[in-house]
Amino acid sequence: MIEQLLDDHHLNQEIITTLLSSLAVKGTDYADLYFQHSAVESWFLEESIVKSGTYHISHGVGARAVSFDQTGFAYSDDLNLRSIEKAINFAKGVSMYQTAVGKIQDFQPIPQVAKYSGLNPLNSFSSQEKVDFLNRIDKIARKESKVTQVSASISGGFSEVLITSTDGVFAKDYRPMVRVSVNVIVECNGRIESASSGGGGRYDYQYFVNHALDEIYVNEAIRQALLALESKNAPAGSMPVILGSGWPGVLLHEAIGHGLEGDFNRKKSSVFTNRIGEQVASDKCTIVDNGTLANRRGSLTIDDEGTPTQNTLLIENGILKGYLFDKINAKLMDTVSTGNGRRESYAHIPMPRMTNTYMLNGQDSLDDMIASVDYGIYAINFDGGQVDITSGKFVFSANEAYLIKNGKIMHPVKGVTLIGSGDKVLKKISMVANDLKLDNGVGICGKDGQNVPVGVGQPSLKIDQLTVGGTEVNV
Repeated sequence: MIEQLLDDHHLNQEIITTLLSSLAVKGTDYADLYFQHSAVESWFLEESIVKSGTYHISHGVGARAVSFDQTGFAYSDDLNLRSIEKAINFAKGVSMYQTAVGKIQDFQPIPQVAKYSGLNPLNSFSSQEKVDFLNRIDKIARKESKVTQVSASISGGFSEVLITSTDGVFAKDYRPMVRVSVNVIVECNGRIESASSGGGGRYDYQYFVNHALDEIYVNEAIRQALLALESKNAPAGSMPVILGSGWPGVLLHEAIGHGLEGDFNRKKSSVFTNRIGEQVASDKCTIVDNGTLANRRGSLTIDDEGTPTQNTLLIENGILKGYLFDKINAKLMDTVSTGNGRRESYAHIPMPRMTNTYMLNGQDSLDDMIASVDYGIYAINFDGGQVDITSGKFVFSANEAYLIKNGKIMHPVKGVTLIGSGDKVLKKISMVANDLKLDNGVGICGKDGQNVPVGVGQPSLKIDQLTVGGTEVNV
């Protein structure tokens, strides 16, 4: 527990306040200390055997001092007083002055509504129960005769943080996380395909048992792999594309969401810079970033600067309404934090990051969308992609997609790559269904070398024209 960790190192609120005061030297506008204790584990199954496992405990403190747009930062994985003071002395070097001025507001209680349990999920299963769970996945998967290989993992983590800053924050949060991953390889008539499935969130391990998710994840991985065995080469060219609900929202996350993060817009490097109030998307599009959803992978009770998360409206009926902010970029742009200041750990600097980003429901139906397409693609699942923030251009690979011909779904196709620009694609969305779905809880977002858990989602939607990279064959 974070409390025990602080006690063990003779750290209390009074001493932490003194340390924070020493960080707030003349010339700094803001300073904070971020204490963290984390425990993570993973168990892996291959060849019907639970072959390996990992368990890791880490703790430390990050010290940050900010002067206008300059940041001094240092961290220590040792919580003795001398080590913390060393980190503080380095961080406050951002200022040419070294005299502490004690610019600390009185600590104010932060209204917090917990978005998840504060219990450690690693204790919710015994070691034997974790092994049995993975063995059950293997047994279920091997009932399908075409399955030749199965691998699976179950992992969990519990992070406890204490955030204190010169603007009056002294707040704690207790963050659980669990995840299950399943991969299968199938073979038929010499053709080999693979597929993955899984999910998780801010639960304990019992969540997977209560909802029979081991069987659901296995069946989904097998379904995708068997479909891949039947797939034909994808067409290439510009054509209508229908994106399925749920995980395809990762395209919105990458192609649009990053461009709405405050640091890119403050630095004027985003395609959405200085466009608040403009029509940047079809009037069918309303997009939010919502960190308040209970138990979701991307949710937080408070962000990593102690600001309560919120439901932030980004685009409403196609009009750009706002950006995502941490404290520092918000201040520099004369606004307030939206609760999106996030960091990978105490050893990293916070920056504006997404939480759960998704498009809201529309009024159209998926059946009507499909019926409206003479020749195009219906993409349901994605492997991943890349985006250039400055131009908004993206490339995404679909791992489950179908050819649409004469208003009907035909056979599955492979090798589908979607190529476009986020701001242009938004304007080509002509239909949005009423079937909003969030992903299963597998998202990891990378930015500037930091990875944080996120959520994505969307209803099914139709893009009138999008470049599809495939194989030029008559399918």
